[in-house]
Amino acid sequence: MQRSTVFDLSSHQVSRIFWRSVLYIVLAVGLATFLLPMVWLVSGSLKPDGQVFTIPPTFIPRPVLWANYPTALAKFPFWISLKNTMTIVIGVLVGRVLTASLVAYSFARLRFPGRNAMFVIVLSTMMIPYHVVLIPQYLIFRDLGWLDTPLPIIVPNWFGGGAFFIFMMRQFFLSLNSEIDEAARIDGCGFFGTFWRVILPQSLPALGALSIFTFMGEWNDFFAPLIYLNTEEKMTLAVAIRTWQFDTNLTYQAATWPELMVMSTILTIPPVLVFFFLQRYFIQGVVVTGVKG
Repeated sequence: MQRSTVFDLSSHQVSRIFWRSVLYIVLAVGLATFLLPMVWLVSGSLKPDGQVFTIPPTFIPRPVLWANYPTALAKFPFWISLKNTMTIVIGVLVGRVLTASLVAYSFARLRFPGRNAMFVIVLSTMMIPYHVVLIPQYLIFRDLGWLDTPLPIIVPNWFGGGAFFIFMMRQFFLSLNSEIDEAARIDGCGFFGTFWRVILPQSLPALGALSIFTFMGEWNDFFAPLIYLNTEEKMTLAVAIRTWQFDTNLTYQAATWPELMVMSTILTIPPVLVFFFLQRYFIQGVVVTGVKG
């Protein structure tokens, strides 16, 4: 019996090691697949212009041209485009955090007639593609005189912040103990005081996830700035880099492929850093928002 038990345990351990090894191999292949474009991008930013599209491709530049970075930054209006991008990111982020959390709080903690029906209507807006409402929105913003300004991108996020973010924050608020609301009201807090002083300080994981989603989306957004921002002085980084590649009527010099890759590499650094340093809050917020329906 003793030999049989030892043999069974050994077989189980071998099986665990085998499947764990298979899992690690699959994860390593997936990681390499996702990192390969980034490695090629960084490699291309350090190559001479003639080496970018050589066949077979080379990942180690010969020679390594670090001078591509200062050259690209000198030719490209980086700081103006960065200012435009951060204006939109901060404006959208503040509006979305405040209004999405406030609307979600009303759906999660307040009792009023038609609450569930209104929440269903809000969620149903997620089924409408953005491109369907693009033309009516464009005409409205044109009549308001907001074209070629960041207002068409920023202002809509101050009116609820979007159905997905309302849903996410509502799920988190439902996971909080309702007794804290009663305790706050006993202490003299109204609905808004309870929301601002009690609920929001406990909602940092969900707010962190919302902030990361917002930063990633607005930093990388190409479509909305392309539609509403027309002049060089108002373009965001994503639009300016694309325009730098194809438009020959710009006031700054045309770009080479290594210089485009330099700016694309720089454009990817902030989202990577944000997710790297805040991933704990992101994962915690996403997990907690699904605890209670």
